[in-house]
Amino acid sequence: MEILQEIKQLSRTDKLKAMEALWKDLSGDEEKYDSPAWHEDVLKETENRLNSGIEEVVEWDIAKKNLRKKYE
Repeated sequence: MEILQEIKQLSRTDKLKAMEALWKDLSGDEEKYDSPAWHEDVLKETENRLNSGIEEVVEWDIAKKNLRKKYE
């Protein structure tokens, strides 16, 4: 697959930027797609952890920065 070879040539930063661009494009059509059945269960589990104080809310921009620091 030619695109896979091109992706392998990208830096980690450029790969993350490409993933974000793909996600933005795909999520623009979200009403066309149904979430998988397991997704509701995972969201409920996360909500329960949030309500019990195990999880905390983090702004998305901060979460992305933290993930980039962790994996770059």
